This record gives sequence, structure tokens and C-alpha cells, in this order.
Amino acid sequence: MSSGSGHPLAYPVTVTFGALAVCAAWAPFGTLDQVAGIAAVALGVAGYTAYRLAVAFGVLPSWRSGTARTVRVTRVRQQHRLVSRSWLQIEGTGRPRWLPVYFDPALVTLTKTEGELTDRTMHVGGRRFYPSGRVRDVEPPGRLLDNPSRPDPDADTHAAKVTRLRRRLLLDAQPTVAAPIAALLWVYIDGGGLPAFLAAVTIAAVCSIWLSAIRGSDPS
Repeated sequence: MSSGSGHPLAYPVTVTFGALAVCAAWAPFGTLDQVAGIAAVALGVAGYTAYRLAVAFGVLPSWRSGTARTVRVTRVRQQHRLVSRSWLQIEGTGRPRWLPVYFDPALVTLTKTEGELTDRTMHVGGRRFYPSGRVRDVEPPGRLLDNPSRPDPDADTHAAKVTRLRRRLLLDAQPTVAAPIAALLWVYIDGGGLPAFLAAVTIAAVCSIWLSAIRGSDPS
């Protein structure tokens, strides 16, 4: 699954490997305590990624719907502080529900339509969407933007632009402004001087990008 494969999970998996590679690159230069800290971070990244992928692929169901049913689906884009995510608003299950999904270019052109919901998967227009978390019974916080009732004629061009790796990394890098603070705290606790500070800044930065990606950031 490469970053250019077009698969919705290609980007978060690529960023995960990048974060683990940065941790591995700094490990040989650290003290025993620093290596233990880096290992703990790497295990956290790998473990949480495994959990998110299990939810995405349906190994761990993100909702319980009983038998397969046809529902009405609307794509909603959430903007909350530095978080931007895509949600599928699901109607026809008794009350509205919101399912976070990994970004797929098809979301840009998705209008209100029917989808098939099972305990493990969500298919809309014959396309599978991958959950980036568990379904919510309450509206997500922040500003919510519904897709237009008719697709934008330029939506395909827009979708191609927003899925570029460089753009997605830049957007997900916004939380890295806190990386120096985290690094200063680590150096204050463990010591190590400038080399430890640089390592901590780098690891904190890539982990903040990873967290945005694995939670299902929306670049549109």
C-alpha cells in the first residue's frame, strides 16, 4: 500500500512508517533512559496504529447495526480548532449518527445518497469507506460543513490537488508548533543538552503529524 496508490489508508500508514523510522534513527545516539523513552513512543505509535487499522478494516466493529440495512448518507466536513475530519452522517437507523472516515477523494463529490451499512463495513455508491473511529450518537463539535446537493464540476480537479502528499503533510504539521515545548520538558526531566533537545523536537513533531493522520485528517 503506497502513498500514491489512492487507497484511503495509504497516507496514514505511510506517515506511521515515517514516524517509526525517525524514532529508529535517533535511538542509536541516546542514553539508556532516552532509548527506553524512544522505544515507549514507538510502541505507542505502532499499537495505536494497529488499533485504528483494526477498526478501519472491521476487525473491531465501530458500530453495531445488526443485519445489513440501507441508510441515507451525507458527507460532513468538521473543522474544530486544528482538527479537520470527514464524517458520514447516517440517517435511517432511528436517529442521526456520525461516523468518522479516512479521507477518500470520492468524499469531495459525494451528495446525499443511499448506502449499505453492516456491522463491519459502510458502502456508498459501491465504494467502501473506512472508519477512522467509532460512531457517535451526538453531533461532532466544531464547525460542520455539508457537501453541496449537487457536485461541483471542478470537484475532481480539487480532489486531485488536496490528496498530494506534500499538501497533506503541511496541513497535518500545524500541531508541531508545540513540539519545542515538549522537547524542553523532556530535556528538563532527563537532561542531555542540545542533542537530546533536537531528538525530542524531531520525534515530537513527527508524532504530532502521525496523530493527525491516523485520526483521519481531511485535507479538502
